[in-house]
Amino acid sequence: MAKAITQGAAVCDDVSLCENAGRSGFLLERMRHHLKFTLARHWEGATQHNKYISLALAVRDVAACRMMRTHGTYAEQKARRVYYLSLEYLLGRLLRNNLVNLGLYEDCRASLASIGENLGQILEIEPDAGLGNGGLGRLAACYIDSAATLEYPVYGYGIRYEHGIFEQRIENGWQIENPEYWLTYGTPWEFVRPEFATVIRLRGRVEHGTDATGRYRARWVDFNTVAGVPYDIPIVGYANNTVNILRLWSSRASSAFDLQKFNLGGFLEAVQDKMLSETISKVLYPADETERGRHLRLVQQYFFVACTLADIIRRHEREHDTLDNLPDKVAIQLNDTHPSLAIAELMRILVDERDMPWEQAWEMTRAIFAYTNHTLMPEALEVWPVYMFERYLPRHLEIIYEINQRFLQTVEARWPGDDGHKRRMSLIQEDTPRSVRMAHLAIVGSHAVNGVAEMHSDLVRTDLVPDFAALWPERFTNVTNGITPRRWLQACNPELAAAITRRIGTDWLYDFERIRELAAHADDPEFQEEFRQVKRANKQRLGHLVLRNMGVTVKNDALFDMQMKRLHEYKRQLLSILHVVMLYHELLDTPGSRVPRVVFYAAKAAPSYYRAKLVIKLIHDVASTINRDQRINEHLRVVFIPNYRVSLAEEMIPAADLSEQISTAGTEASGTGNMKFAMNGALTIGTLDGANVEIRKAVGEENFFLFGLTADEVAAARPRHDPGQIYRSHEAVRRALDAIADGRFNPAEPSLHRQVHDWLIREGDHYLLMADIASYADAQCRVETLWKDQAAWTRAAILNVANIGFFSSDRSVKEYAERIWNVEHIPVGNDTTL
Repeated sequence: MAKAITQGAAVCDDVSLCENAGRSGFLLERMRHHLKFTLARHWEGATQHNKYISLALAVRDVAACRMMRTHGTYAEQKARRVYYLSLEYLLGRLLRNNLVNLGLYEDCRASLASIGENLGQILEIEPDAGLGNGGLGRLAACYIDSAATLEYPVYGYGIRYEHGIFEQRIENGWQIENPEYWLTYGTPWEFVRPEFATVIRLRGRVEHGTDATGRYRARWVDFNTVAGVPYDIPIVGYANNTVNILRLWSSRASSAFDLQKFNLGGFLEAVQDKMLSETISKVLYPADETERGRHLRLVQQYFFVACTLADIIRRHEREHDTLDNLPDKVAIQLNDTHPSLAIAELMRILVDERDMPWEQAWEMTRAIFAYTNHTLMPEALEVWPVYMFERYLPRHLEIIYEINQRFLQTVEARWPGDDGHKRRMSLIQEDTPRSVRMAHLAIVGSHAVNGVAEMHSDLVRTDLVPDFAALWPERFTNVTNGITPRRWLQACNPELAAAITRRIGTDWLYDFERIRELAAHADDPEFQEEFRQVKRANKQRLGHLVLRNMGVTVKNDALFDMQMKRLHEYKRQLLSILHVVMLYHELLDTPGSRVPRVVFYAAKAAPSYYRAKLVIKLIHDVASTINRDQRINEHLRVVFIPNYRVSLAEEMIPAADLSEQISTAGTEASGTGNMKFAMNGALTIGTLDGANVEIRKAVGEENFFLFGLTADEVAAARPRHDPGQIYRSHEAVRRALDAIADGRFNPAEPSLHRQVHDWLIREGDHYLLMADIASYADAQCRVETLWKDQAAWTRAAILNVANIGFFSSDRSVKEYAERIWNVEHIPVGNDTTL
């Protein structure tokens, strides 16, 4: 099946396909064509999966025509291009999004309905392309969507993981990880490009000498090789002719088979190299708690950047006869530290392979690269042991040493005799084992370094890398994250999008800042009622999903309170479930004292992150107790929906009333879930962390439930924080923690959750849950006060939607294009002769 999908019927073999794409019923005709000639099935005997594949191929036909036209235009104009390097792309499902962006959704739905088919059911067949771990990958997907919509020549590059983010199952409350198989039956969206396969080097050693002119030369010799085969996924712009590409690399053995070993009976040995090579792109983020896992992860990162840079230079040299203009035609954005090796790799290519003087190569490299930082936690900044470089990338280690030596001369000139600055800023960390600091390499090798929210960017400059900011203040900037309103409002919440359009027209679909015009309708009782009806319908759909999959009944008129994100201690899901226990006790003491509430969680914990997995177990144990307790009369329900993914978020977010953005202030870089919830009419309860700061300012302080310490207060409180004193003085908190620690939510293992009590009381409470719990509980009381006045709540929800326009990824990408990439948009015409 996979072969049939990826090598389907010829696409765009005449101009009629492009010309007829907008004709009513066209997609249904193409769908029948692919069902018959690509899948060899009659309609009467076709499965839902057959129908999904044939429809996706029909849509791909249209996208492919525009894709060829787009890249023909770029080549004809010899355009300056941007290359977005990210190890993660959390794409989710593509069919609905592509139908919306191509303007074909309604015609497709109507055409299928006319023959008794339901488009919604077909859309549900598509598996999520989970090539990412969380917000980083989803942000990358939003940005390449916006770049195509804004007609910027931006190419995404990543890895075609055979298994993306794991599939989460829950057994007895514990997270169980299963492999994710998004490629089990192939994917209809990709085009394999074997003609652009690239061979990269690993291992070996470096020989030093001189050439015939007496010039120094380094030669990487005795290396092994691995091949990278590119697969292209069309990235469709909204309501235009631009279709960019996301190119994903799949690893292959450079020579697939040792026939001599096979003939001598060494059957496994004959294919060993093939299996080892293909392991590189097998799994998203191999577990790095083992030595082998860390080795594989470094190799994976180099494989990615080496294939990508070879491809970029190949494309450049197809249009230009020199590399001297490379900085004029190429901009490369590093999405976090994972692709930082690209800096050393480009230097290797320019100096070793193209005989360019070091100074010229370095000037070009710094002009080409820009780096986005996504973390405030020093421990999350990647470092790789020197011995791993010695084993796999010996020449790159030499290049990094040379970069570092020259850079430290700059540090010495700025701070003469100051060894402290040299030690802190060096690319080499002199601990045991000696390591390469990848974030430092990214900063030194880039002309621009940006954070992803105003607060985050300030903290990068003042707390994370203050020495670098002092050395190069002009290099540091901010680009606040954004999300695409096409997927996160128009596609996932079509009823709300339609209601907005009826009030303010369609301009907001093209210029999301125009959504502010909705504010004029915030006090309109008729629109408020329509807004509530849309929310009620979304909650009803989610309620059916919960009943069907988890067997839990929820009341649609209850407050839907949601926390959906990667599970980490700093994101403080534990704070939320501790408050749930407090609510439970209050309802037991005073039935009916709180408004009906359903608390939803969706989160995955890293497989080796025990504390996060224990929090998931605690949530399930608390949910099991509360949901079976008839005494609280359905005033409180707790639901953990497993296997969080993009398609699940698209079901949950439109149904949310309250968005939990409760990380410890100063820990979250930005967050984008906060933006998605607000865009769909949920109010936020949150700390002054990440993009919460800007969201609160945009939507109005009165429409945001603020609590907790500020980042400055967190820093001041940590040295003197006494969680035990809070525990002793706050009766409701003490009662909740005692119930958790004493096993009342897990009688079969009464001591299991004692650890949670110890984390918070005995082990210091690093993320200051105890310091914020009283403020959090007070904010939740304010939530309920406003909830009781539905007109006031709805007004605040509408104003959240109306004032969220700044947080579109279109605005973010435009800022990158104008301030960092220096690239112009290139409209693609309607010429169908390409």
